[in-house]
Amino acid sequence: MTAGLAWGRRYLMCPPSYFGVLYEINPWMHREVTVDRDRAREQWEALRAALTAAGAVVETMEPEAPVPDLVFTANAGVVNGGQFVPSRFRHPERQPETEHDIAWFATRGYEIAPLPDDVSQEGAGDALPFGAVLLGGYRWRSDAASHAYLSALTGAAVRSIELVDERLYHLDLTFCPLDERRAIVAPTGWDRYGWRVVEALVPEPLVLEAEEALAFCANSVVVGRRVVMPSCPPRVGRQLEAWGFEVEECAMGEFLKAGGGCRCLTLALDVELGPGPGPAL
Repeated sequence: MTAGLAWGRRYLMCPPSYFGVLYEINPWMHREVTVDRDRAREQWEALRAALTAAGAVVETMEPEAPVPDLVFTANAGVVNGGQFVPSRFRHPERQPETEHDIAWFATRGYEIAPLPDDVSQEGAGDALPFGAVLLGGYRWRSDAASHAYLSALTGAAVRSIELVDERLYHLDLTFCPLDERRAIVAPTGWDRYGWRVVEALVPEPLVLEAEEALAFCANSVVVGRRVVMPSCPPRVGRQLEAWGFEVEECAMGEFLKAGGGCRCLTLALDVELGPGPGPAL
């Protein structure tokens, strides 16, 4: 059995007090769909409980009424030790989130390292580490040009992957690192070059079929050998268990109305990508 991930034991989450589908910026979002906030809170609490039971520490950010998607903390930015690279959101509806994200990290001693104004990049939703490499998704929400800046700021080598299915609009809907050799991958969401990049990088991929990808199986959170998933088809579960992982399903029905799952609701705070500053105080 290989060692688990070097990160994934500290997460930032934001309660869904004001969560709702108030605008449409991806194919899952429809303003006529009503979110049951009580049910959303139950699902959010169940996810937090699953992560803490698996051994993770969960920190929280105060929700804010004008920004319903603040709950999706994965999009806040990229964490590198004590460095925080805040997102540059493409859609005006989400841009007000950035000031809240920066304030949370700044008050905790993180160095704020902004991207240029003229590029879009949506945090860990489109940037996930695997070993010494940072995989960067682009097209629907992030620009390929942002990857050179991410590399310069963090010191990490960035490998670019073009996302080709607008339903899988962020990288974290198509890629979930499991340990130093394995990852859940959804190549139906990438161009052919992107699949070749992942094949060269991941020795043992668990390749999702199209319908499994659209059930957000890759939008999972890994804590040690525990994989917390919004859904787990039998085929996927059998492979994970054969590799020595424990699977826990957490219903995400209310958040799926906005195109979000388990990973979208969390931001790993213990990622260290490159030689940047030391851990935050």
